[in-house]
Amino acid sequence: MDQQKQPITSKQRLLNLSLVGLVSQVGCVTLLIIIAALLGGLFLDNRFGTKPWFTIGLLVGSVPVSLVIMVFLARSAVKRMKIEKPKQAAQEDSSLGKD
Repeated sequence: MDQQKQPITSKQRLLNLSLVGLVSQVGCVTLLIIIAALLGGLFLDNRFGTKPWFTIGLLVGSVPVSLVIMVFLARSAVKRMKIEKPKQAAQEDSSLGKD
């Protein structure tokens, strides 16, 4: 039960902050899409007198839209978070097999 706490490095802290930013961004965008679908559905239902149908349709349609946007945001964030090899490790990798 004796666990030693390891200090968090600056790279790990930066990665953690990036992940928190990604999760909050995805959550906010999903919430905005759902609210827009709800308000749009209510407006269209009042306009055309089709009480629940536009609201239900837009809410169901917002699910795949939010999933696609989630994947797009996650992939773009991962591209920005790529970890570069340290110069020494890259030099060692290039010198392998030359001896």
